[in-house]
Amino acid sequence: MEKKARILYVEDDLSLSFVTRDNLELKGYSVDFCEDGMKALEMIHSVPYNLCILDVMLPRMDGFTLAGKIREKDPEIPILFLTARSAKEDRIHGLQLGADDYITKPFSIEELALKIEVFLKRSKIVSPKDKKPTILKLGHFTFDMANQQLIEKKKSHRLTHRESELLGFLVQNSNQIVKREEILLKVWGDNNYFASRSLDVFISRLRKILKTDLRIQIENIHNIGYRLRIE
Repeated sequence: MEKKARILYVEDDLSLSFVTRDNLELKGYSVDFCEDGMKALEMIHSVPYNLCILDVMLPRMDGFTLAGKIREKDPEIPILFLTARSAKEDRIHGLQLGADDYITKPFSIEELALKIEVFLKRSKIVSPKDKKPTILKLGHFTFDMANQQLIEKKKSHRLTHRESELLGFLVQNSNQIVKREEILLKVWGDNNYFASRSLDVFISRLRKILKTDLRIQIENIHNIGYRLRIE
């Protein structure tokens, strides 16, 4: 990597955290670790991080609450959940809060490192030169892809990395039907069940922002995929 990424890692299992932190540092990441949500919130307000890894079951402040507060401060930072809770409802709830991905324990360090690498490649620390400073008109919105913002009049909607990637892909294929599998492989790099559910969550969030312009519709094409229709 061109620049050492700084990661906030929040986990109350000290044995697991020691192994995970040690392996990530061996891979070249700078890892700041803490055991509870309140301490993590203090750290996120005092140190600039490039990515957050959060356990869900944390003392003093759970990971879901922490993720919501991190999103309030920084809409762009990638957030990964690590948890033993595998229920579909928990995963969807995490994604609705703005998490970018969800890894169920036990997990492999290689899987975690791969996901970290994917998100950092999409962020400013690794490849700012690869970011296309494209500004697109989308109905009465201005879509600033480089800064991950949808702007309407004087109001600015900050998008997460995945929201921006997803909208950018739909805009590139506007007024065309795009298969779910194609979107998942392009934006998520995977087409498993939870990636597919994540896609539905992110589509719903984009629709809520875009609904103020009736000329823009993200249509669900049954059993096929989606189409961004712009009149």
